[in-house]
Amino acid sequence: MSGSDKPERESWDGLRGWRRLHRASRDSLRGLAEAWRAEEAFRIEVLLVLPALALAFVLGGNGIERALLAGSVLLVLIVELLNSAIEAVVDRIGREHHALSGYAKRLGSAAVLLSLLLVVMVWLAILV
Repeated sequence: MSGSDKPERESWDGLRGWRRLHRASRDSLRGLAEAWRAEEAFRIEVLLVLPALALAFVLGGNGIERALLAGSVLLVLIVELLNSAIEAVVDRIGREHHALSGYAKRLGSAAVLLSLLLVVMVWLAILV
């Protein structure tokens, strides 16, 4: 999609520079708050990620190790947010059973699983 093909965001009309960055940041924080309120899996993962982040900075032997340990656990939250977004869009389209809806939700769930496996692999590779 070229820049001119992008649909305009009604609430962002005319915003450029710092004002646009401020609005985008506000919307991102709102998204995190909404995910915290609405998504139990996200809340559980946040509660697991916070101590893991602290451990990453204690257990990592150097900057690269700390970045890999911390980045792998943050990736779980990123993938969970994307999975929740996929589920929301699928549910918006319709709640009746459709093979493609189930397929999309299973792929999102599989992505979360792979991100969790990545955490295990990275932590084992660095700490063992």
